[in-house]
Amino acid sequence: MTVPPPDGSRDRRIEDPSNLWLIHPASRALVPFAIARGISANAVSGAGLCLGAAAALAWAQWHDWRFAVLGLLLSMGWLIADGLDGMVARATGSASPFGRMLDGLVDHGVFAMIYVALAITVGTAEGWVLAFAAGGAHAVQSSLYEGERARFHRRVKGVAIAAPAVPTGNALVRLYDSFATSIDSVAMPFERMLGQASDPVACGARYGERATPPLRLLSLLTANVRVAAIFVACFAGNPRIFWWFEIVALTIVAIIGLVWHRRVERAFVQSTPRPKAASRMHLS
Repeated sequence: MTVPPPDGSRDRRIEDPSNLWLIHPASRALVPFAIARGISANAVSGAGLCLGAAAALAWAQWHDWRFAVLGLLLSMGWLIADGLDGMVARATGSASPFGRMLDGLVDHGVFAMIYVALAITVGTAEGWVLAFAAGGAHAVQSSLYEGERARFHRRVKGVAIAAPAVPTGNALVRLYDSFATSIDSVAMPFERMLGQASDPVACGARYGERATPPLRLLSLLTANVRVAAIFVACFAGNPRIFWWFEIVALTIVAIIGLVWHRRVERAFVQSTPRPKAASRMHLS
């Protein structure tokens, strides 16, 4: 039996094991410390950015295995801060679209610094091409994964949407949300079915059982897996291993996971009897 975290924000069935047993427990242990000292969620994000920048500098010395280990440790500190900022925001009621966008930008910014640092030290045109290609693949994969994860967490609570969300806020927030919600229009048949269900919560629970496997596969797109891959590549003395892993392996994971999740939705819709009369909608 899985037990949800204290703040109810994540479903353990689809979480990366390193988050379950290491990163998130460490983040959770720091929440009282941050709140007692008035440290805001955005300040935690800023600290995470600094740790990530330090990790990039360490990874740049990948020729020395000791710096590869240091880069791993600093990256773990950044991942802990990445989990802590959201926990602080929820605990203090200070969550906002800007904070969510900042969190995403920090994640992408840290990896961008790492990619650039590695490309500089590799020092070849091939290295720069691979770094840019990996960065582009990463941005798309991560945004799509965040959308899939948010969709799963919403649906298992029995909450449907009436129409694809229209991104709001400043240009950066709209751009970030446009990627994360880009699948909503394709997934609308399932949303309509969930909204018309006589018991949306029970329907969402059944969906969660069927959708857990593809979401578990997609959890390979987390930052934790990328950090582990960077460490392996740098420890082995060849950052190209990571770039090819990002471009090829993780892209395949993203495609299979997205297609698998859509097939689960279609099968669920086709196997669910349509109501004879319109029932009360349960829409967000």
